[in-house]
Amino acid sequence: MTSTIAPTFVQIDARKRASLGSMAKFDQYLVREEPNGTIIFEPAIIMTPAEREFVNDPELVAALARVNANPERRRTRERRGARSSAV
Repeated sequence: MTSTIAPTFVQIDARKRASLGSMAKFDQYLVREEPNGTIIFEPAIIMTPAEREFVNDPELVAALARVNANPERRRTRERRGARSSAV
């Protein structure tokens, strides 16, 4: 079943800007214009190449899921260059 949302009128100003007000549920969108002039706003998430590699590696994703499922198995590591707090 598909829900239908009532259309909302949006006025374009002289500089071709529009205020999406409460319609915008996300902070970033990928925008494209269809041949008939329809403008499509698709929610977007920006990620680094390293993040993309991670989410596309099922073994790494599974390993992270296992660690998150068992927080008692986590190990803390000292940061590089960390100074000793002893005086």
